[in-house]
Amino acid sequence: MLIALKSVLDRELKKTFRQKSRLLSSMVRPLIWLFVIGGGVGSIMPNGGPQNYQDTIIPGILGMTLLFGSMMSALTTVYDKESGVMRMFIISPMPSYAVILSKLASSTLAGLVQIIMLCALLFALQQINISQLNWPLFLFSVTLTAIACSALGLITAVVSKSIDNFAAIMNFVIFPVFFLSGALYPVQNLPTVLHWVATANPFTYGVDLIKHSLHIEYVSADFPLYVDILMLSTFSILAIAFASWKFSQETTLSTLINKLTGGKR
Repeated sequence: MLIALKSVLDRELKKTFRQKSRLLSSMVRPLIWLFVIGGGVGSIMPNGGPQNYQDTIIPGILGMTLLFGSMMSALTTVYDKESGVMRMFIISPMPSYAVILSKLASSTLAGLVQIIMLCALLFALQQINISQLNWPLFLFSVTLTAIACSALGLITAVVSKSIDNFAAIMNFVIFPVFFLSGALYPVQNLPTVLHWVATANPFTYGVDLIKHSLHIEYVSADFPLYVDILMLSTFSILAIAFASWKFSQETTLSTLINKLTGGKR
Protein backbone atom coordinates (compact mmCIF):
# COMPACT_ATOMS: atom_id res chain seq x y z
CA MET A 1 0.00 0.00 0.00
CA LEU A 2 2.92 2.33 0.70
CA ILE A 3 4.06 2.05 -2.92
CA ALA A 4 0.57 2.92 -4.15
CA LEU A 5 0.35 5.80 -1.70
CA LYS A 6 3.71 7.15 -2.90
CA SER A 7 2.60 6.84 -6.54
CA VAL A 8 -0.57 8.85 -5.94
CA LEU A 9 1.37 11.45 -3.96
CA ASP A 10 4.00 11.79 -6.70
CA ARG A 11 1.27 12.25 -9.30
CA GLU A 12 -0.45 14.96 -7.29
CA LEU A 13 2.77 16.87 -6.61
CA LYS A 14 3.86 16.75 -10.26
CA LYS A 15 0.50 18.19 -11.30
CA THR A 16 0.84 20.95 -8.72
CA PHE A 17 4.38 22.02 -9.55
CA ARG A 18 3.81 21.92 -13.30
CA GLN A 19 1.35 24.78 -12.84
CA LYS A 20 4.05 27.38 -12.34
CA SER A 21 1.73 30.26 -13.22
CA ARG A 22 -0.59 29.25 -10.37
CA LEU A 23 2.30 29.13 -7.93
CA LEU A 24 3.47 32.57 -8.99
CA SER A 25 -0.03 34.04 -8.92
CA SER A 26 -0.47 32.67 -5.40
CA MET A 27 2.15 35.23 -4.33
CA VAL A 28 0.18 38.16 -5.76
CA ARG A 29 -2.87 37.71 -3.50
CA PRO A 30 -1.06 37.98 -0.14
CA LEU A 31 1.05 40.91 -1.34
CA ILE A 32 -2.09 42.78 -2.43
CA TRP A 33 -3.64 42.20 0.98
CA LEU A 34 -0.46 43.21 2.77
CA PHE A 35 0.37 46.40 0.89
CA VAL A 36 -2.96 47.54 -0.61
CA ILE A 37 -5.49 46.47 2.02
CA GLY A 38 -2.99 46.72 4.87
CA GLY A 39 -1.76 50.12 3.75
CA GLY A 40 -5.26 51.43 3.08
CA VAL A 41 -6.80 50.30 6.37
CA GLY A 42 -3.68 51.29 8.27
CA SER A 43 -3.90 54.83 6.90
CA ILE A 44 -7.22 55.44 8.69
CA MET A 45 -6.11 54.01 12.03
CA PRO A 46 -5.60 56.68 14.67
CA ASN A 47 -2.37 55.23 16.08
CA GLY A 48 0.57 53.50 14.51
CA GLY A 49 -0.13 54.05 10.83
CA PRO A 50 -0.02 51.64 7.88
CA GLN A 51 3.22 49.89 8.86
CA ASN A 52 1.90 48.82 12.25
CA TYR A 53 -1.29 47.41 10.76
CA GLN A 54 0.69 45.59 8.08
CA ASP A 55 2.75 43.99 10.84
CA THR A 56 -0.46 43.01 12.63
CA ILE A 57 -1.89 41.11 9.65
CA ILE A 58 1.28 39.24 8.65
CA PRO A 59 0.15 36.07 10.53
CA GLY A 60 -3.22 36.33 8.77
CA ILE A 61 -1.51 36.75 5.39
CA LEU A 62 0.55 33.61 6.02
CA GLY A 63 -2.58 31.74 7.08
CA MET A 64 -4.48 32.99 4.04
CA THR A 65 -1.77 31.62 1.75
CA LEU A 66 -2.16 28.20 3.34
CA LEU A 67 -5.96 28.37 3.19
CA PHE A 68 -6.23 29.39 -0.47
CA GLY A 69 -3.34 27.19 -1.59
CA SER A 70 -4.63 24.06 0.13
CA MET A 71 -8.22 24.64 -0.98
CA MET A 72 -7.19 25.14 -4.60
CA SER A 73 -5.07 21.98 -4.48
CA ALA A 74 -8.19 20.06 -3.42
CA LEU A 75 -9.66 20.97 -6.81
CA THR A 76 -7.69 18.09 -8.34
CA THR A 77 -9.92 15.64 -6.46
CA VAL A 78 -13.01 17.02 -8.17
CA TYR A 79 -11.23 17.07 -11.52
CA ASP A 80 -10.32 13.40 -11.06
CA LYS A 81 -14.00 12.63 -10.51
CA GLU A 82 -15.01 14.24 -13.79
CA SER A 83 -12.08 12.96 -15.86
CA GLY A 84 -12.48 9.33 -14.76
CA VAL A 85 -9.14 9.06 -12.97
CA MET A 86 -10.94 8.45 -9.69
CA ARG A 87 -12.29 5.18 -11.10
CA MET A 88 -8.73 3.87 -11.16
CA PHE A 89 -8.45 4.61 -7.47
CA ILE A 90 -11.80 2.95 -6.78
CA ILE A 91 -10.92 -0.33 -8.47
CA SER A 92 -7.36 -0.39 -7.14
CA PRO A 93 -6.43 -2.32 -3.96
CA MET A 94 -5.84 0.99 -2.18
CA PRO A 95 -8.27 1.59 0.71
CA SER A 96 -10.27 4.80 0.52
CA TYR A 97 -8.44 6.37 3.45
CA ALA A 98 -5.11 5.92 1.63
CA VAL A 99 -6.41 7.91 -1.34
CA ILE A 100 -7.64 10.64 1.00
CA LEU A 101 -4.32 10.72 2.88
CA SER A 102 -2.34 11.01 -0.35
CA LYS A 103 -4.55 13.89 -1.48
CA LEU A 104 -4.15 15.49 1.95
CA ALA A 105 -0.37 15.16 1.84
CA SER A 106 -0.09 16.70 -1.63
CA SER A 107 -2.35 19.64 -0.70
CA THR A 108 -0.40 20.20 2.50
CA LEU A 109 2.95 20.18 0.69
CA ALA A 110 1.61 22.56 -1.97
CA GLY A 111 0.55 24.97 0.77
CA LEU A 112 3.91 24.71 2.50
CA VAL A 113 5.78 25.42 -0.74
CA GLN A 114 3.73 28.59 -1.17
CA ILE A 115 4.51 29.60 2.42
CA ILE A 116 8.25 29.16 1.77
CA MET A 117 7.99 31.33 -1.34
CA LEU A 118 6.01 33.99 0.53
CA CYS A 119 8.43 34.04 3.47
CA ALA A 120 11.33 34.54 1.04
CA LEU A 121 9.49 37.53 -0.44
CA LEU A 122 8.69 38.97 2.99
CA PHE A 123 12.34 38.60 4.02
CA ALA A 124 13.46 40.32 0.81
CA LEU A 125 10.94 43.15 1.33
CA GLN A 126 12.04 43.44 4.99
CA GLN A 127 8.51 42.91 6.28
CA ILE A 128 9.82 40.30 8.70
CA ASN A 129 13.31 39.19 9.67
CA ILE A 130 14.77 35.90 10.82
CA SER A 131 15.07 37.04 14.44
CA GLN A 132 11.29 37.51 14.61
CA LEU A 133 10.59 33.81 14.05
CA ASN A 134 10.59 31.01 16.57
CA TRP A 135 11.60 28.57 13.83
CA PRO A 136 10.62 25.23 15.44
CA LEU A 137 7.22 26.58 16.48
CA PHE A 138 6.77 28.38 13.16
CA LEU A 139 7.40 25.24 11.12
CA PHE A 140 5.09 23.26 13.37
CA SER A 141 2.35 25.92 13.21
CA VAL A 142 2.32 26.29 9.42
CA THR A 143 2.41 22.51 8.96
CA LEU A 144 -0.51 21.88 11.32
CA THR A 145 -2.46 24.78 9.79
CA ALA A 146 -1.77 23.47 6.28
CA ILE A 147 -3.07 20.03 7.29
CA ALA A 148 -6.25 21.56 8.72
CA CYS A 149 -6.81 23.70 5.60
CA SER A 150 -6.20 20.70 3.34
CA ALA A 151 -8.68 18.65 5.37
CA LEU A 152 -11.25 21.42 4.92
CA GLY A 153 -10.57 21.40 1.18
CA LEU A 154 -11.02 17.63 1.03
CA ILE A 155 -14.41 17.87 2.72
CA THR A 156 -15.45 20.42 0.10
CA ALA A 157 -14.09 18.20 -2.68
CA VAL A 158 -15.75 14.94 -1.63
CA VAL A 159 -19.18 16.55 -1.33
CA SER A 160 -18.85 18.35 -4.68
CA LYS A 161 -20.30 16.65 -7.74
CA SER A 162 -18.61 18.82 -10.36
CA ILE A 163 -15.97 21.51 -10.77
CA ASP A 164 -18.67 24.19 -10.97
CA ASN A 165 -20.21 22.84 -7.80
CA PHE A 166 -16.82 22.88 -6.08
CA ALA A 167 -16.23 26.51 -7.09
CA ALA A 168 -19.58 27.57 -5.65
CA ILE A 169 -19.06 25.68 -2.39
CA MET A 170 -15.46 26.86 -2.08
CA ASN A 171 -16.48 30.53 -2.35
CA PHE A 172 -19.20 29.92 0.22
CA VAL A 173 -16.67 28.33 2.58
CA ILE A 174 -13.36 30.09 2.04
CA PHE A 175 -14.38 33.72 2.49
CA PRO A 176 -16.38 33.30 5.73
CA VAL A 177 -13.60 31.09 7.07
CA PHE A 178 -11.01 33.77 6.27
CA PHE A 179 -12.92 36.88 7.34
CA LEU A 180 -14.42 35.32 10.48
CA SER A 181 -11.03 34.53 11.98
CA GLY A 182 -8.23 36.49 13.59
CA ALA A 183 -6.49 37.07 10.28
CA LEU A 184 -7.35 40.77 9.98
CA TYR A 185 -8.29 41.76 13.54
CA PRO A 186 -8.06 40.36 17.08
CA VAL A 187 -10.80 37.85 17.86
CA GLN A 188 -11.19 39.10 21.42
CA ASN A 189 -12.26 42.56 20.19
CA LEU A 190 -15.09 41.30 17.98
CA PRO A 191 -18.78 41.78 18.89
CA THR A 192 -20.26 38.89 20.86
CA VAL A 193 -21.92 37.05 17.96
CA LEU A 194 -18.91 37.36 15.65
CA HIS A 195 -16.63 36.38 18.52
CA TRP A 196 -18.45 33.08 19.01
CA VAL A 197 -18.49 32.40 15.28
CA ALA A 198 -14.75 33.05 15.08
CA THR A 199 -14.20 30.83 18.11
CA ALA A 200 -15.98 27.98 16.29
CA ASN A 201 -13.86 28.53 13.17
CA PRO A 202 -10.89 26.10 13.05
CA PHE A 203 -8.90 28.46 10.82
CA THR A 204 -8.92 30.98 13.68
CA TYR A 205 -6.68 28.67 15.68
CA GLY A 206 -4.31 28.21 12.75
CA VAL A 207 -3.76 31.96 12.46
CA ASP A 208 -3.46 32.21 16.24
CA LEU A 209 -0.86 29.43 16.31
CA ILE A 210 1.20 31.31 13.73
CA LYS A 211 0.94 34.42 15.94
CA HIS A 212 2.57 32.45 18.76
CA SER A 213 5.57 31.73 16.53
CA LEU A 214 6.17 35.37 15.54
CA HIS A 215 7.81 37.98 17.72
CA ILE A 216 6.29 41.08 16.12
CA GLU A 217 5.28 44.20 18.02
CA TYR A 218 1.50 44.76 18.12
CA VAL A 219 0.90 41.05 17.37
CA SER A 220 -0.49 39.01 20.26
CA ALA A 221 -2.27 35.66 20.31
CA ASP A 222 -5.94 35.37 21.28
CA PHE A 223 -5.78 31.84 22.74
CA PRO A 224 -3.28 29.75 24.69
CA LEU A 225 -0.88 27.65 22.62
CA TYR A 226 -2.32 24.33 23.80
CA VAL A 227 -5.85 25.39 22.79
CA ASP A 228 -4.70 26.17 19.24
CA ILE A 229 -2.94 22.81 18.90
CA LEU A 230 -5.86 20.88 20.41
CA MET A 231 -8.51 22.54 18.23
CA LEU A 232 -6.54 22.20 14.99
CA SER A 233 -5.62 18.59 15.68
CA THR A 234 -9.19 17.65 16.59
CA PHE A 235 -10.64 19.33 13.52
CA SER A 236 -8.07 17.71 11.21
CA ILE A 237 -8.72 14.21 12.56
CA LEU A 238 -12.50 14.60 12.33
CA ALA A 239 -12.32 16.16 8.85
CA ILE A 240 -10.05 13.41 7.50
CA ALA A 241 -12.30 10.75 9.03
CA PHE A 242 -15.38 12.33 7.45
CA ALA A 243 -13.71 12.70 4.04
CA SER A 244 -12.59 9.04 4.13
CA TRP A 245 -16.07 7.89 5.15
CA LYS A 246 -17.77 10.00 2.49
CA PHE A 247 -15.39 8.83 -0.21
CA SER A 248 -15.95 5.19 0.69
CA GLN A 249 -19.73 5.41 0.65
CA GLU A 250 -21.38 3.11 -1.85
CA THR A 251 -23.55 5.94 -3.18
CA THR A 252 -20.48 8.07 -3.83
CA LEU A 253 -18.66 5.28 -5.64
CA SER A 254 -21.73 4.26 -7.66
CA THR A 255 -22.22 7.87 -8.77
CA LEU A 256 -18.67 7.97 -10.08
CA ILE A 257 -18.99 4.64 -11.89
CA ASN A 258 -22.40 5.52 -13.35
CA LYS A 259 -20.98 8.73 -14.73
CA LEU A 260 -18.29 6.75 -16.54
CA THR A 261 -20.64 4.04 -17.83
CA GLY A 262 -23.43 6.40 -18.79
CA GLY A 263 -25.77 4.80 -16.26
CA LYS A 264 -25.59 1.36 -17.91
CA ARG A 265 -25.41 -1.75 -15.74
